[in-house]
Amino acid sequence: MQLDYQYRERQVDLDARRAFRLGDGKISGYCSLFLGALSLLAVLAYLYPAYLTTIELRRAYDAEQLQKLLKYGMYFSLMFGVLTFYFNRYKRMGAGGIGLTLLAFALGGYSIPVGPVEPVRLSLGVDWLILAFLGSVLVFMTLEKLLPKYRNQVILRPEWGVDLVYFCFNHLMISAILIYANYHAGHFDWAVSASVQAVVQAAPIWLQVVLIVLCADFVLYWEHRLYHEVQPLWSIHAVHHSVEELDWLAGSRGHFIQVFSERALVMIPLYLLGADATALNIYVTFAALQAVLIHCNTRLPFGPLKYVLVTPQFHHWHHGSEKPAIDTNYGAHTVLFDRLFGSYHMPAEHWPVEYGTTVRLPRGYLAQIVYPFRRWLARK
Repeated sequence: MQLDYQYRERQVDLDARRAFRLGDGKISGYCSLFLGALSLLAVLAYLYPAYLTTIELRRAYDAEQLQKLLKYGMYFSLMFGVLTFYFNRYKRMGAGGIGLTLLAFALGGYSIPVGPVEPVRLSLGVDWLILAFLGSVLVFMTLEKLLPKYRNQVILRPEWGVDLVYFCFNHLMISAILIYANYHAGHFDWAVSASVQAVVQAAPIWLQVVLIVLCADFVLYWEHRLYHEVQPLWSIHAVHHSVEELDWLAGSRGHFIQVFSERALVMIPLYLLGADATALNIYVTFAALQAVLIHCNTRLPFGPLKYVLVTPQFHHWHHGSEKPAIDTNYGAHTVLFDRLFGSYHMPAEHWPVEYGTTVRLPRGYLAQIVYPFRRWLARK
């Protein structure tokens, strides 16, 4: 920490034009449109499960039970759509939601028979996208509204649409990401030790989870640090840092090269440890929730845990563009390796004033995907 640095308080002005307000039809319009789109995607997933759902996730849910959720989603989409006409505002969004829902009904709705699914190696994770989006909105958006760090920061902040595109891409590509990660881990067969794996599997589940977290965090720490300190890699990682207002959706912004490489690298310690499936599932759930939580706009207190685990305050400093915060707080799960390797920055009473990169990146999705390649070509 730089003792002579003058920390300031971040001021966020309410953007009334983007804010949601009860009774003006905007909430109804967005709810109708999103529920209509998700309903249509769900119906398509039921029609073509082999190509639009993931093998791993199908094992974790009851497809017939989820049709009840689909039923309510479709009727709520229609209800919210009708409300936009009642308020006489955002009627196009309401009409769009109604239209998507009626198309979903025409294709079979929530009554499509569920049967055995032909295994297909590569598919789109439509089911993962739908469940992750609904779960994130329910849990993290609620958390941000109940315990916000910046109360005036609106849900529809600038560039939320760009991050929604990243969210969709990262979840739809889950099968391809897993195939690549498993293929990459398979190159480390030579390092597998049956005796080490036997010791790990004999340990209690809680200890296996701790081992997985520490080993994965060590790999992710150095992968993250390299993305910051090796200039060609920074051009890729800068895309993630280009977000200037953090919330639950902001964590989805990441160049596809980083998304694939990060999943592949973290698979190596999981593969070598050979931990019990229960421990692996606990870790995957923990890692997925933490990855979203640490980007959230929330003041949720963590007490002593903030000195052990990566929390929103800790990771917000990683995204800060102020001088003492640059190239700090690389840990994904714990603060251990930042403390060990001198990259820890956590002023107890302060949060960043400014977020983003010191050199502003292009703001559109495609422009950001192309950005690293343009930077590399410019150096030649």
